[in-house]
Amino acid sequence: MAPTYLCRFPGSRSYGHGGSALLAPALFDSMTASAQVDDAKTALRLEAMARRDALPLDVRESAAEAIAAQEFPLTMMPGTIVSGFMPMKSEIDPLPLLRNLARAGAMLALPVVAGRGRPLIMRAWQEDELLAAGAWGLREPKPAAAEVEPDILLVPLLAFDRAGHRIGYGAGYYDMTLARLRARKSVTAIGVAFAVQEIPAIPKTPRDEPLDFVLTEREVIAFKDPA
Repeated sequence: MAPTYLCRFPGSRSYGHGGSALLAPALFDSMTASAQVDDAKTALRLEAMARRDALPLDVRESAAEAIAAQEFPLTMMPGTIVSGFMPMKSEIDPLPLLRNLARAGAMLALPVVAGRGRPLIMRAWQEDELLAAGAWGLREPKPAAAEVEPDILLVPLLAFDRAGHRIGYGAGYYDMTLARLRARKSVTAIGVAFAVQEIPAIPKTPRDEPLDFVLTEREVIAFKDPA
């Protein structure tokens, strides 16, 4: 007979074990594996942030211009909606790229944090429009800006690998946003990063949404069949 595992959850209904619930082995193993992945991601996140923070300002600025100067991997049709992001801390600056895409006919958008555990809201934005202070001091479009569903998302990240996986800050906003959008339409997710943010492999969970491309100052990386 397969063993069961005793796990106590606060407020759980008693099953004859003082408020403890019995977990089947498969569920217990799944929870353990998920916790191990989360721990591994936390360590990778700290290492990646330190590596990115170590880049001098002039190197970060040159990298942003180099990415903007590259040939974009998708044909920019007039009216294509591209969602970017406002850089925070030592993130690469996507604004030079966004300016070029706007000149090619793209309509721009920026994310708005709707609350923890909820997908991002994408609102229309033009470069000359003033932004409001959002969650954690992020700059975002004002509430009056129209909500849009992007065709292309430029995605910030801390680290990426050659399988199309990424690590963000851990709140899952972009995974939730991509999952919601991809359930409705065809959407392309493009990570924008420094080349030093590449690592050999990133542990993956079922909730992680893959990237279609990554742009760095050195190359455009395409993922034919992200796993």
